[in-house]
Amino acid sequence: MPSSGEVRPAVQPTRLRGSDATRLHLTLAGGLALCTGAFIIELLRALGGHSFSWIYVFEWPLFAGFAVYMWWNLLQGHDRVRRSSSTASSPPDASEQELDEWNLYLQVMEAAEGDDPA
Repeated sequence: MPSSGEVRPAVQPTRLRGSDATRLHLTLAGGLALCTGAFIIELLRALGGHSFSWIYVFEWPLFAGFAVYMWWNLLQGHDRVRRSSSTASSPPDASEQELDEWNLYLQVMEAAEGDDPA
């Protein structure tokens, strides 16, 4: 764990490339086709007199917008952060004594729940 004065350099996310990016593009294309088709169907139903379909007319474009947002974040690598090997070998934050105290507290709380007549 770095001390309070130590500053770690930010790890830049890596852009998705190759077959992973192609699969992501194809998934987006399929999702947008589904949203477009559903939008058209609901629009036709709404114009045909089904007033409840107006909700879906506005919902499907929102789904499509969220799909584009997630596609962009996944493509740019904002979903994964590379961790340096030094952080993997750092000791855990809680000491063994703190963990033992916490486990004892949980046992006491569980026992108290069992004694409760309500």
